[in-house]
Amino acid sequence: MVRVYLRVHPRSSRNQVVGFRGDVLHVRVTAPPSDGKANQAVVSLLSEALGVSKSSIRIVRGHGSRDKSVDVDSASGEFIRERLPWVPD
Repeated sequence: MVRVYLRVHPRSSRNQVVGFRGDVLHVRVTAPPSDGKANQAVVSLLSEALGVSKSSIRIVRGHGSRDKSVDVDSASGEFIRERLPWVPD
């Protein structure tokens, strides 16, 4: 299991994994931040980007915040960083 720190940008024009800036992964989702819709969109987006099942991704902190902590089961830090882009500083 690996923990990933996210910064979520809800109500964006498209769903997109922007990339890591430092140790924080920035993601954009079209869903609004109400009724857990953005959280569901984040799980779906990460599942697709990483090629893992939705059940292996769990939001552990920040359910009502833009800043979230997500656990990805059966993955390593190297696996995550190989599959997701980096944003130049």
